[in-house]
Amino acid sequence: MKLCSFNGVLVITLGCMLGCATGAQAVERPHPEENPESPLMLEGEWVPDDPHDIDFTRLPRIRMEHVLVSDARPHDGVNQHNYLLFHEDQYWLMWSDGPGVEDQVGQRVAYATSPDGVTWSAPEYMTPFPPDSDEDSPHYGTRTDEGYRWISRGFWVRDGELLALASLDEAAGFFGPSLELRAFRWNSDDEEWEDIGVVFDNTINNFPPKRLPTGEWMMSRRTYDYTETGVHFIVGGVDAIDDWESFPVLGSADALSAEEPYWWELPDGNHAAVFRDNRHSGWIFRSFSTDNGRTWSPPVQTNFPDARSKINGLQLSDGRYVLVSNPNPEQRDPLALAISDDGLVFHTMVHLVGGRRVDYPHVIEHDGHLLIAFSGGKQTVEVLRISLDDLDAAEMPDQPIRNLDALE
Repeated sequence: MKLCSFNGVLVITLGCMLGCATGAQAVERPHPEENPESPLMLEGEWVPDDPHDIDFTRLPRIRMEHVLVSDARPHDGVNQHNYLLFHEDQYWLMWSDGPGVEDQVGQRVAYATSPDGVTWSAPEYMTPFPPDSDEDSPHYGTRTDEGYRWISRGFWVRDGELLALASLDEAAGFFGPSLELRAFRWNSDDEEWEDIGVVFDNTINNFPPKRLPTGEWMMSRRTYDYTETGVHFIVGGVDAIDDWESFPVLGSADALSAEEPYWWELPDGNHAAVFRDNRHSGWIFRSFSTDNGRTWSPPVQTNFPDARSKINGLQLSDGRYVLVSNPNPEQRDPLALAISDDGLVFHTMVHLVGGRRVDYPHVIEHDGHLLIAFSGGKQTVEVLRISLDDLDAAEMPDQPIRNLDALE
């Protein structure tokens, strides 16, 4: 038994975890304005007092179709940073494709298309080789600041045009001082991608822009020195693709080592953002904005477990929210999908794929189905196709899904 304090109220819980972000039934529910400090993000009879004790292999399973789109294993290459879109009667998929694992000199962005999300075209390249970094370069396939790499950053439909975003920087670390985010436009007449220039300098986004209630676009931003300055959100993109204003998330470099932000709009018009924590806390952190991304509440450690991995989700057409992540804090296995009615607290979690390293998810909804792209071991691009009816059939047990080994 341990004592924990929630908003000044002393609560007795069992297995109180770091930051006292457990004892889900006793914690006040989060609210962007009234209670942004609440750690509650996961609850249910199936959730142990310490969600790190969940046996993730015992999560409910659902029916799905599973296809392999691209495989870099035969040449020991990389396939990761997956992004999906449905546009002009077909599915589009893009990813980073290059030599070695991962993000080495010469890496490019590849793409494929599909009429149904199951049968995919052969991969083609969207970007050229990075400057002076082709297969003849002495730096090809290495990690050095003398060579460059492209990193896939997602599709963006703006004013009816299909754009694809990709970052470019030196390949030594994360990230190089010449970092820039660029846009490529699909030319349907010539069936090729055209580089149309810089979207924002010193920027790598995590997911492509989404609309705010104001009509502006918003996406996350990390600078080449983001580990010191923290993460930002940029707002704009209406008058021109390179017209943005950047707003910091204060505390994102102090309270945690924030990585790979993902944000969504809540039913009341406010916004929530989540971050993986590179300090190995094993938990998702969350922040709120009540002014369309201009300011953000200090990130708070939630009780939603995380493997220090990329997170994605969306609001379904029926109003519910889904979040796809690696919730096992020990490893990126399995990939799971969580469901929330309000975008604040998730009550259901299902097993998608596991038994190996699986990560970098991106999910979309179309025609009564979810499509989830992910990477296997950073070397394969794979897609799951799930009927919403099958997702609705998932049921959680009325007792904790407990990892018994963790109790020994």
